[in-house]
Amino acid sequence: MAALQGRIALVTGASQGIGRACALALARAGATVALAARSQDKLAAVAAEIAAAGGQAEAFALDVAGEESLKAGAKAVLERYGKVEILVNNAGITRDGLMMAMKRTDWDDVLGTNLTGAFLLTQALLRPMLKNRWGRIINISSVVGRTGQAGQVNYASSKAGLIGLTRSLAREVASRGITVNAVAPGYIETPMTAVLDDKQREAMMAAIPLGRPGTAEEIAQSVAFLASDAAAYITGHVLDVNGGMFMGA
Repeated sequence: MAALQGRIALVTGASQGIGRACALALARAGATVALAARSQDKLAAVAAEIAAAGGQAEAFALDVAGEESLKAGAKAVLERYGKVEILVNNAGITRDGLMMAMKRTDWDDVLGTNLTGAFLLTQALLRPMLKNRWGRIINISSVVGRTGQAGQVNYASSKAGLIGLTRSLAREVASRGITVNAVAPGYIETPMTAVLDDKQREAMMAAIPLGRPGTAEEIAQSVAFLASDAAAYITGHVLDVNGGMFMGA
């Protein structure tokens, strides 16, 4: 499949988990992928994996939690490719804890990385999309941004914020041929969810009608679809990929 042949994509948090899967899927679809994360060693491995499969990818050091690093990384990508046509805002962190005991730094770190980072990177890359009158912005939200989750007021707020960002920006840029959508994964087997204990895992499984966790590849396929021309008439949408864990408007 070469539905994205000639397109330039950037994926944050591309060194592992959902970000890695998204990068691989976009490369398989023909896009040239800028891989962004803090870990250059892991990014190099992903770039090599894409190259071995016949795709094109390059690693860029970019920490979405640091404004200067983010701006420098965005500048490097634009200098290399001239534009980014597909942006996947995937990088995110957790700092779980009950509201009463949550430190201000844990709130600020999660909101700064998951929400402000996506805002700043999108802002830094938006002008070429507007000029070229084509773009796909895909924000990786979460089922907890839809439902809430005890012990994750910071994470859930950041992911709900991404949904608000998605819908508002979609209205701003639609006239320029740019779509903005979100994917809200449920319980996906990734390094982030590997820290859950057996009790937490059992509770998660009990809430999933399909009776199994999802895979990073299943999220990546949803992202690749939203990036393609097949999804050209979809914007401001939240695609729930959660095995039925949340069924809502």
